[in-house]
Amino acid sequence: MKIPTEFDEIRPYTSEELPQIFEELIADPAFQGAIAYALPGVPFEAVAAKMRSCKTTLDFQKAFCYEFLWGIAKKYATGLTLEHSVPTNGELSYTYISNHRDIILDSGFLSILLLDKGMDTVEIAIGDNLLIYPWIKKLVRVNKSFIVQRGLTMRQMLESSARMSRYMHFAINQKHQSIWIAQREGRAKDSNDRTQESVLKMLAMGGEGDIIERLLPLNIAPLSISYEYDPCDFLKAKEFQLKRDIEGYKKTTQDDLKNMETGLFGFKGQVHFQVGNCLNETLLTLERNQPKTELFAQVSTAIDKEIHRNYRIYPGNYVACDLLAGDGRYAQHYTAEDKTRFEEYITNQIEKIDLPDKDVPFLTEKLLAMYANPLINYLAAQA
Repeated sequence: MKIPTEFDEIRPYTSEELPQIFEELIADPAFQGAIAYALPGVPFEAVAAKMRSCKTTLDFQKAFCYEFLWGIAKKYATGLTLEHSVPTNGELSYTYISNHRDIILDSGFLSILLLDKGMDTVEIAIGDNLLIYPWIKKLVRVNKSFIVQRGLTMRQMLESSARMSRYMHFAINQKHQSIWIAQREGRAKDSNDRTQESVLKMLAMGGEGDIIERLLPLNIAPLSISYEYDPCDFLKAKEFQLKRDIEGYKKTTQDDLKNMETGLFGFKGQVHFQVGNCLNETLLTLERNQPKTELFAQVSTAIDKEIHRNYRIYPGNYVACDLLAGDGRYAQHYTAEDKTRFEEYITNQIEKIDLPDKDVPFLTEKLLAMYANPLINYLAAQA
């Protein structure tokens, strides 16, 4: 298949490009160091030989990513599951739009779970702010990622968004390749997951016709991701206090690296992925002639409701709600042991926060809100 050259800068690598990219990675000392860290005790020559044997990006994922990610799941989680309610006969490709908890694992876990169901992996939308070294940018494109360009001028952003939208339409309808994209730029630090309308406007830039006609071919399937414990919760709480106390505070590149490492190698408890209903039937019921802002708001609300109603709720979510409210309205959903375990967890996470002027009540409230908000939204969606 011929891929339009306008996508060359952002798309995943083709099979024909892989041999050259593999040789560039193998020769890169920084990549060699990363492999030594990620695969201790494995000779680099063996890794290089295995890479050279991969003929496609899917070969690479099966040879390296599958084993690595299941290793993470078995070591740092107590369960990893997927329920997929939309047709999986291989004829339809989907745009999985999901809430966002972990920088690497949200899309990574989804891909290995799809493989276990006999399905293809997804192409992944990833911001170029995370591609801090040349070898990382090459590696993610080997791993079926396409690049979301950040930090552009308004005009450049419009051009970049339109190109990315055209690429997503091409991937879904010509390559028959499913896609994963987060419902917002960055993670929702308080776990109050809401779809940014700017994401939907970007999706509707590609294709032809009115907004509904442009969104329908993307086969949007809202995806709910539920981590029992978020390893990065204490880092998110720390960021809340820093933003409160320091005007104009922004995370550094080192902060992003810390979040990636903590997310990978921190304890997650149960992790569940739930694919909701494809949005197409809902889209067809919307009034197309209403103002665009109202139409996008309705689409956003529909996605949010589907994500919220499919959360997997854990005892800690109920405990967090009761601790925030100072009552026991949800006490029937957890045991005394559950409550003690969760309170100890929160205390331990607070202790990890390295701030000289640590505001413990503020940080505790922020941590509890991260676990209460999914339940609050779940109950609202169910109602």
